[in-house]
Amino acid sequence: MILFPAIDLKDGKCVRLKLGDMREATIYNDDPAAQALAFEQQGFTWLHVVDLNGAFAGQSVNGAAVEAILKATKNPVQLGGGIRTLAHIESWLSKGLARVILGTVAVRDPGLVKEACRLFPGKVAVGIDAKGGKVAVEGWAEASSLGVIEMAQKFEGAGVAAIIYTDIDRDGVLTGINWDATIALSDAVSIPVIASGGLASLADIRRMLQPDARKLEGAITGRALYDGRVDAGEALKLIAEAA
Repeated sequence: MILFPAIDLKDGKCVRLKLGDMREATIYNDDPAAQALAFEQQGFTWLHVVDLNGAFAGQSVNGAAVEAILKATKNPVQLGGGIRTLAHIESWLSKGLARVILGTVAVRDPGLVKEACRLFPGKVAVGIDAKGGKVAVEGWAEASSLGVIEMAQKFEGAGVAAIIYTDIDRDGVLTGINWDATIALSDAVSIPVIASGGLASLADIRRMLQPDARKLEGAITGRALYDGRVDAGEALKLIAEAA
């Protein structure tokens, strides 16, 4: 079970959004690379990074900040936001990313995702961001008619390393992860699922360690970690003891 600390990048800074609204950004660190190193020193073993500007622009915008992060930490890094082509994927993986997260393009062009999985085995994750149970795209700005499980099942057998499932209605508001929907998704596919959106306290960590959630790969934590609602050492100790 992995707890992924999140670095969301907006205008080169480490921020958290509320409900995916770019106007509702709180800056937590002007130096994302220093934040990445701090997470490593706290004992985290992975890092989740999102280029928020890139998600809206359809191309990498915070590339310099991501490259600085990759230089600063030895931890594997997964990156989402604005990665829409095989060239984007190849470029980022060549710079040392552990895996790319494909979201909008996974809805628009599932064939590209499958081809990426073939070319870069184990290096491609799919991000499914949902609002009201439907998949959202273009940095959460647009809703589609596609259901979450329906979309996830399109990638069964394709070699997707993980599905990162975010409930937008809970993201950044500290109301707790939508465990029912997340576990239902993990039960519906064989691809490992990572829970995202709303992790609020150690109660969410304990919930993640319950038997029905143990098939999850882990969860992403953002605002709760930055605000001190989740103590990194305590959370990692709980996970280690349950291993």
